[in-house]
Amino acid sequence: MVLFDPLADALSVIKNAEKVGKTSCVIRPASKVIGNVLSVMKEGGYLESFEFIEDGKAGVFEVKLAGAINDCGAVKPRYSLTLEDFEKWEKRYLPAKNFGVLVLTTSKGVLSHHDAREQNVGGKLLAYVY
Repeated sequence: MVLFDPLADALSVIKNAEKVGKTSCVIRPASKVIGNVLSVMKEGGYLESFEFIEDGKAGVFEVKLAGAINDCGAVKPRYSLTLEDFEKWEKRYLPAKNFGVLVLTTSKGVLSHHDAREQNVGGKLLAYVY
């Protein structure tokens, strides 16, 4: 099996598990980017918890779901955002104002668009969740 976009695969595993009502799911392979995106989702209240488990090669994330996700996904291509662009991309990927989170990779790490706005940094758009 060849993975072209591990982040997109991880987010679709989470979305599918939420849709069928599961309380947890396993994401493999694990990566730093996926772990950072999961951290932002946890801070936003979309996940209860997640844990990295070493399993030989890359490891896996065991994710406990909070039942709060309506939709989530990776954004391809990874668009560059400036502070002025946030509203445009919120309108494109999120259903309503102040509902949901855009996940960005910035010079200060992986952040939600709310945190990026507070820290006055732009970055590249990785994912969305609401």
